[in-house]
Amino acid sequence: MPLQWKIGDVSVTRVVELDSIGGTRFILPQATREAVRDIAWLAPHFADEDGRLKMSIHALVVETPSHRIVVDTCIGNDKERDVPAWSRMQTRFLSDLEAAGFPRESIDTVLCTHLHVDHVGWNTMLVDGAWRPTFPNARYLMGRDEFEYWRTETKAGDPRIFADSVQPVWDAGQVDLVDTDHRICDEVSLIPTLGHTPGHVSVRISSEGAEGLITGDFIHHPCQMANPEWASSFDFDSAASTKTRRDMFGALAGTPTLVIGTHFAAPTAGRIVRDGNAYRLAV
Repeated sequence: MPLQWKIGDVSVTRVVELDSIGGTRFILPQATREAVRDIAWLAPHFADEDGRLKMSIHALVVETPSHRIVVDTCIGNDKERDVPAWSRMQTRFLSDLEAAGFPRESIDTVLCTHLHVDHVGWNTMLVDGAWRPTFPNARYLMGRDEFEYWRTETKAGDPRIFADSVQPVWDAGQVDLVDTDHRICDEVSLIPTLGHTPGHVSVRISSEGAEGLITGDFIHHPCQMANPEWASSFDFDSAASTKTRRDMFGALAGTPTLVIGTHFAAPTAGRIVRDGNAYRLAV
C-alpha cells in the first residue's frame, strides 16, 4: 500500500516511480559516506549503516474536497535521457497510480514545483509515436518565471526535457502559468522557495487547523537539515538555495507542520525540530 497522510480534510498519497540507495553523490557531492555516518539520526530510514543515502522519486496526489492534484510527475517512460538508468524507462507508474485509486483521467490538476527532468516526465506519454498529455482532463500549473527560463535557456539543461514533457501540454492548451504564491484552492497554495531553479515553489496545505508542506527540491534529502549549506549540484543558485533552506527550516522547526519530502525515502514525512545549531526530521 502506498504511504498516505491526512492533513485536516486533505489526503496526500505517495506513488513511487523509483527508489534508490547510494549513487546519489552526483546530486549532493558533500554527502560523503563518512559525513553521512556522522549524522546518526539518518539511519535506518534515510541512510544505511555504510552511509549511503536512501532516496525516492515519487509523485504526491493531493485530494481536497474540490480538487485531485498530482504534484510532480517523476521521470516517465520511453524518454531519452542522459542518465542511463532514467533513459527509456518502462515502469508501472500509471498502473500503480490507478491501483492507488487515481486513474489518470480523474486528475484535474497537475502541479510542477519546477521543470527538472524528474518532475515533469509523466506530464506526457508516448501515443502512436507522439507525446500526448498523460492527464487529459487536467490543467497543468507551471510557474511563469520557471517556464520562461526553460523555454529560452539552451545551455542549462537537456532541451529534450522541455520538448517531450512540457511543450506538448502547452501545445494542447492545458498549461496555466502561475505566480509563485498562487492559490489553487482553499486548502492548497504555493510558496516561493527559490534557488534550486529560478521559479521553484513548494506546496502549502492548510485544512481544519492542520498544516503540511510538500518540499519540492529546495531540499533533496534530510541530511541537508543537519547541513543546510550542502547545496545540490543542480542548484541554479547555491547561495540562494542555502538561504531558502535556512529560512524554511527556521520557520518550520518546532511547529506541527507535516513536511513531506519530494525525494525522501519512506517514511517520507515528519516534523522538523532543532538539533543543536542545525535541524533534524522527527518521524
